[in-house]
Amino acid sequence: MTSLRDYRDRIASVKSTRKITSAMKMVAAAKLKKAQEQAEASKPYAKAMAGMLSRVASGVQQGSGPKLLAGTGADQAHLLVVVSSDRGLCGGFNSNLLRLVVAEINRLEAEEKTVKILCVGRKARDFLRRSHRSYILESLLGMTGQKITEYASADTVAEFVLTQFDTDQFDVCTIVYNEFHSVLTQRPKTQQLIPFALSEISNDNETQTPAISSPYDFEPEEEMILGQLLPKNIGIQIFAALLDSSAGEQAARMTAMDSATRNAGDKIDDLSLQYNRARQAYITKELIEIISGAEAV
Repeated sequence: MTSLRDYRDRIASVKSTRKITSAMKMVAAAKLKKAQEQAEASKPYAKAMAGMLSRVASGVQQGSGPKLLAGTGADQAHLLVVVSSDRGLCGGFNSNLLRLVVAEINRLEAEEKTVKILCVGRKARDFLRRSHRSYILESLLGMTGQKITEYASADTVAEFVLTQFDTDQFDVCTIVYNEFHSVLTQRPKTQQLIPFALSEISNDNETQTPAISSPYDFEPEEEMILGQLLPKNIGIQIFAALLDSSAGEQAARMTAMDSATRNAGDKIDDLSLQYNRARQAYITKELIEIISGAEAV
C-alpha cells in the first residue's frame, strides 16, 4: 500500500516538473515570435527569387544552360538534405519529418536509385544513423533553432551541396523540412533544389503553377545571369527552409510544453485526491484503534 509520504513525494515531483514545462513553454513562446517574423519575412523573397529565375530560365533551350539548370543528364544519385532540430521536447515535429524522409528513401530505393543524405540537425542524424548510417555523407549540427539569425548558416549548407554537385556526387538534390503554417500546424515538405525546377513556388504545398515566359530581353544573356544567380538561389531556398524549420520547432515545443503542463496539473489533482483518501483512511483507522482500546479498558 502506498504511504502518505510516497504520495507527498510524488506530488512534489510532479509540481517541479510542471514548473519546468511551464518555463519552457514561456521561453518557446518568446522565441517563436522572432522566429515566426523571420520565417514570414523570408518567404516572399525566396518565392520571388524562384519565380524570377523561372522566367529567365524559360528563355533557355531545354537541356542547355548552366549545370544547375540542365542537370547532369542522369537521375540516378539523389541527395536528401534533411533539416531537423538539434533538441527534442517538441512533440511530433521531428518524428513526422523523419517518417516522410524514410518514405522518400524507400520510394527511391524501389526505383533502384542511389540515396545520399546530408543531416542538418542532431535529431535527424541520431535517427538516420541507426538505420541508414551508410547513406549519410555529413552531419551539420548547431544550425537549427534560435541560432538561425544570419545567412552564414545556410551558406555553409549550400556550399557543401554545391561542392558535392560540382564533383558529380549526385544528380538530384531535394531538401526535406517542416514548413511553418501556423502555431499548431507544421507540415513536412520536400522541395527540389538541383536541378532547378521551372516552376514558381506556390502557397499550396501540393500544387505548383507553370512558369510564365518573360516578355523581356536580357542583357547579359540568360545563361550568364543564371550562372550567377542559380548558386545564390540554392542558399536562399535553404535559408528559407531553415527559418521555417526554426519557427516550426519553437511552435511545436510551445504546444508540447503547454500540453505537458496541463497534464501535470491533472496528475497533481489526481494524486491529491488519492492522498486525501489515503489520509482519511489512515485517520479513520487510528480512531478505530483508539476507540477499541478505550472499550477494552
